[in-house]
Amino acid sequence: MDPVYRTVIGIARTVFAFEGLKFSVKGEQNIPASGGAVIAINHTGYMDFTYAGLPARTPKRYIRFMAKKEVFDNKISGPIMRALKHIPVDRGAGADSYKAAVDFLKRGELVGVYPEATISRSFEIKEFKSGAARMAIEAGVPIVPVVIWGAQRVWTKGYPKRLGRTNTPISIAVGEPIAPFEPASELTATLRSTMQELLLDLQKDYDHPAGEYWVPARLGGSAPTLEQADKMDADEAEAKAKAREARKSEG
Repeated sequence: MDPVYRTVIGIARTVFAFEGLKFSVKGEQNIPASGGAVIAINHTGYMDFTYAGLPARTPKRYIRFMAKKEVFDNKISGPIMRALKHIPVDRGAGADSYKAAVDFLKRGELVGVYPEATISRSFEIKEFKSGAARMAIEAGVPIVPVVIWGAQRVWTKGYPKRLGRTNTPISIAVGEPIAPFEPASELTATLRSTMQELLLDLQKDYDHPAGEYWVPARLGGSAPTLEQADKMDADEAEAKAKAREARKSEG
């Protein structure tokens, strides 16, 4: 039992109902009823993690998400994140975050991870970091792929949030658990291809109006291609690095 998490989920469901979100979930039986597992989720919007936990409620389980340290430092979200036993990720001390996640997995917890690390501006599956695979191998637990489609319409990078009553349909698919195997690079490649297939399957039954910002270029939308989005991310990272250096020089 996790009374704090249960309460937060109850509040979230009330918010979802207010927003009129229409959820379609399939494959929830693939969430293990017990034992540790890495829950690998695609990343298209800021609200992904609130939706990704829904399939885990079928076996009445909770996901401990890995989230950037800044969220924990916030006066409002920080206490909530700690109460829910989520895992802070300090990019300056990644080894500690990784060790904490592996410890959680070994204790039988579900740990939520974004293998893409950042939101995909193209809404396609970006290249994956190897952390999810390495955790699964070290802890000896499976990876469960989860793909969400439609979350980018609620709130995504570079566009205003739409948290009112939008009646947005959100589709979620849970793939079969992938048993860990080495090398981590091959496990990562298998995970990525599996999630790409799940995404394509979800998109088949979803309406994609031409020209919409949240629709991938491949489907006639105005979102950047994966290559264009990668360049945007690289340019942004370079600008942030220069700003950090400038602040250090001033200090």
